[in-house]
Amino acid sequence: MPNRTDPAIGRPAAWALLGVLSVAAAAALELVRLPAALLLGPMAAAIFVAAARPAPAGRPLSLPRAAFEIAQAAVGVSVGSQLPASVLDTLRADWAVFGLGVVSVIAASSWLGYLLARRQVLPGTTAVWGASPGAAQAMVFLAGAHGADMRLVAVMQYLRVGMVAGGASLVAMLAHAGGDAPAPPPWFPPPDAGLAAACAVMAAAILAARLTRMAAGSFLLALLFGAVAANAGPVAPAMPHWLMALAYGAAGWAVGLRFTRAILAHAARALPRLALSVLLLMGLCGLMAAALVAFAGVDPLTAYLATSPGGADTVAIIAASSNVDLPFVMAMQTLRFVMVLLSGPWIARQVARRLPGAPQAPG
Repeated sequence: MPNRTDPAIGRPAAWALLGVLSVAAAAALELVRLPAALLLGPMAAAIFVAAARPAPAGRPLSLPRAAFEIAQAAVGVSVGSQLPASVLDTLRADWAVFGLGVVSVIAASSWLGYLLARRQVLPGTTAVWGASPGAAQAMVFLAGAHGADMRLVAVMQYLRVGMVAGGASLVAMLAHAGGDAPAPPPWFPPPDAGLAAACAVMAAAILAARLTRMAAGSFLLALLFGAVAANAGPVAPAMPHWLMALAYGAAGWAVGLRFTRAILAHAARALPRLALSVLLLMGLCGLMAAALVAFAGVDPLTAYLATSPGGADTVAIIAASSNVDLPFVMAMQTLRFVMVLLSGPWIARQVARRLPGAPQAPG
């Protein structure tokens, strides 16, 4: 069934409806403090507009390439600017512990993704991208660039983010270590040199990505350039909240507008098994945390948050308001984020070789 909007509404009205629904959904999710609300709200609105009222005439709504590139670059700069150089010192101090912890989590998630792919819960290598333990936004971008179904990857990734965030919050609360979350950043800070630096990094990343034709290059190069600029540049890039809201909204639209009724039906059928796989991954990570407690002398809450399989931003907020070893937690989360980015395409290729004739995604 074609993915199109009702021609009786018209494209301008459809875009307006999408905007209103996106703001309402994001605000509602923000009220309940759901992780990635600014992305999930617009994505849910886009799914509704794209799949609820398909029509046989008219062009489907889709995000322009330039807007998607800008959104990718903005997210990349935001993530890269939050990777402090001080993490390297913590990693050097306990490199064996961090290496074993990160490799174990990635191996466990890859095994789960392989099982989901073998059982055809998700088509092709989509399950592997979806099972990656972190870097949710990056995995959605990279999956689409490498031929996987980014719609189903988004479903699985953000299901994991929500479940892991809920579990980590519950564990912190039960440990009587939780505190008030940090105050949200101001929406409209005055323009400064940090914003100019961020825009320059985004422009450089988009240009370099177009010249090199790198898969998801707008995101990956912006992440790299942003990290370098934040730690070695004269001015650190600073992404205001309003710009990140627009970037997350555009990224959510880019994914959501690709949904159809067929893909929604497939995701609904797979949801119980996807949730079970996330719970199994959380359990395996819990066992790794127990090993850190027993053999490395790490306190239980620090170990749990360090091995928690994403999202790193949510874990950082919980850790910052808890009585834990924050550098240890962020070093483990940062190293896994980087390793997931580096190993994701290679792992997907290895799985693809073992899945001859994998079925294509519906819709």
